[in-house]
Amino acid sequence: MIRSVLGLLQDDMVQELTHPPLINSLPHVVVATIVSFLFGYHLGVVNEPLESISYDLGFNGNSLAEGFVVSTCLGGAFIGSLLSGWIADGVGRRRAFQLCAMPMVVGAACSATTSNLGGMLLGRFLVGIGLGIGPSVASLYITEVSPPSVRGTYGSFIQISTCLGLLGSLLIGIPVKSIPGWWRMCFWLSTIPAIVLAIAMMFCAESPHWLCKSGRNAEAEVEFRKLLGAAHVRSAMAELLKSNRGDENDTVTISELLCGRHSRVVFIGSTLFALQQLSGINAVFYFSSTVFRSVGVSPNLANAFVGIVNLLGSIIALLLMDKLGRRVLLLWSFFGMAISTVFQVVAAGLFASTSGALYLSVGGMLMFVFSFAVGAGPVPGLLLSEIFPSRIRAKAMAFCMSVHWVFNFIVGLLFLRLLEVMGPQLLYTMFGAICLNGVMFVKKHIMETKGKSLQEIEIALLPQEYNI
Repeated sequence: MIRSVLGLLQDDMVQELTHPPLINSLPHVVVATIVSFLFGYHLGVVNEPLESISYDLGFNGNSLAEGFVVSTCLGGAFIGSLLSGWIADGVGRRRAFQLCAMPMVVGAACSATTSNLGGMLLGRFLVGIGLGIGPSVASLYITEVSPPSVRGTYGSFIQISTCLGLLGSLLIGIPVKSIPGWWRMCFWLSTIPAIVLAIAMMFCAESPHWLCKSGRNAEAEVEFRKLLGAAHVRSAMAELLKSNRGDENDTVTISELLCGRHSRVVFIGSTLFALQQLSGINAVFYFSSTVFRSVGVSPNLANAFVGIVNLLGSIIALLLMDKLGRRVLLLWSFFGMAISTVFQVVAAGLFASTSGALYLSVGGMLMFVFSFAVGAGPVPGLLLSEIFPSRIRAKAMAFCMSVHWVFNFIVGLLFLRLLEVMGPQLLYTMFGAICLNGVMFVKKHIMETKGKSLQEIEIALLPQEYNI
């Protein structure tokens, strides 16, 4: 079969060498990134209104209850991420988007209308389930519908959309102290993009990779025509069939992901997400308001600074992803984050003695956020959906996203305690060491995927005994 497909590929060498027109695939990608906007929005929606929420719902001053309002969403996201692979493979990518929108609409409405803490926690948990399903499906879908020449650029849309969601939640939350009950409107507004996502997905293309995996090759050709144009359908189908080894419908088990022939790429994906979270990015976001306040900047303005730097880094990543490649961006990202922790360590040592150390701390923090946004933020989700073979892609992404949420929760849970016990110098030294480990891990394990088709990447990463 492989020989016949290779022959078909040779016949197609006479086709034009131009890339598929972007206007075909771009609208589908933009719709998919609504999930990322919602991801960013819901991560930030309770930050500013939390005090008002606690007062109105009767748990003001209860730090444990306030922590549950934040962390319950993470718990739901963990469960959603575990289910995402089976949902995406079972009902397809489009319907998976629609299913993830449902708990986000219901959960947001529940939080917006509740009169007690229990209703708020239930709403946050439901929203978390949607957030757990959505991002991994978005990475899958964008990777599978994008032409190889712009797959990295399209993948960067995910990070940019997340940044816009965070900034949106910040801006919408500003009136919360002056308008009673405004926090309820913050939740209601989030239902609009979720409903738009569910409706717009009805008009988007299904992933040709999922259709082919399901044995629906004729439908896959139709979707390729929508995404790439008629001139590129034949070569795209040939590439897709080239990697089909006849086991697409076999059941994928957790033991196969951990111990089977693809365990190496699952190890790479899990470790990359673990390094992303253990680098301390969420701790830096948390500590940013305190650092800015120490130099006389208000928390709202501090969050705006961090959000703008994050967005700027994400835009630069978009411009460079398909020029420099994923591996280069990851290397420089982790290295830049390590250097910025040096500034933080030095500033922590001088914190009590010089005002200049405060500005060094601010500069180091913004450099850390910028470095993260250029590589370690947007690249892992894109890279993993590229290196996972079609047969295990959805479930492997689900497993790795679960690792992401576990480490996200651990860092959020332990950061303040570690800061208290270890002090800022030792803690940021630890974060810097983890970032340097990230540099070494990328150099050793990460291959460049820029400009390669998903089938070329899959064949290159197969164990030698299977690569025939």
